[in-house]
Amino acid sequence: MALAMFLIAGSLQSQSKQKKEKAPKKPKTEIIKLFTGKDLNNWAFNLKDPSVDPARVFYVKDGMIHITGNPFGYMRTKEAYSDYVLHVEWRWPSEATNSGVFIHAQLPDTIWPKCIECQLAAGNAGDFICANGSNMNERTDKSKKSVKKAAASSEKPIGEWNVMEVTCTTYTFIVYVNGVLQNKATGVSLTSGHICLQSEGKDIEFRNVFLTRRKK
Repeated sequence: MALAMFLIAGSLQSQSKQKKEKAPKKPKTEIIKLFTGKDLNNWAFNLKDPSVDPARVFYVKDGMIHITGNPFGYMRTKEAYSDYVLHVEWRWPSEATNSGVFIHAQLPDTIWPKCIECQLAAGNAGDFICANGSNMNERTDKSKKSVKKAAASSEKPIGEWNVMEVTCTTYTFIVYVNGVLQNKATGVSLTSGHICLQSEGKDIEFRNVFLTRRKK
């Protein structure tokens, strides 16, 4: 009888300890909307031809960012960021052509800035381009700036929306295109910077541009 009582007491004490040992809390995150769907107030602009009004190249219509592609240039966040997951949706309205998303772009503004470009060129979405002196371990052939994606193209047809998600953690980038792992970079030489959407060719449209990061 005494032994039974002892075992019951021990079991209850063990259950009590388990209740006290709570699961570790998940880190709190925040979503930062880089594009509000209404205006481009969070962005700065740089064009190869400075005589052209940026408002003719980058503008908002029907809740989307429209970029004409001509002249070459980019729109960039006014703020610099590090350690985040970037979500970008894009589509070609009439012709699949060329553009890109610049990660960790550095100042001063120039064509093209020091950054890692996540390629959006048709058929090559997910390639990396090490621009203006940036680097990564996967760039084993230093005579080339590009690091090819790992899988076959996962892009959607003209007129349909694509999703790119880029996870940036210190020296590592991971890129998914429409849910397919396309590329991973390690030993990235840039750990923070601006995010840019490129004007390079013809029309492209963007929506739902935001990042998620740990709340400070």
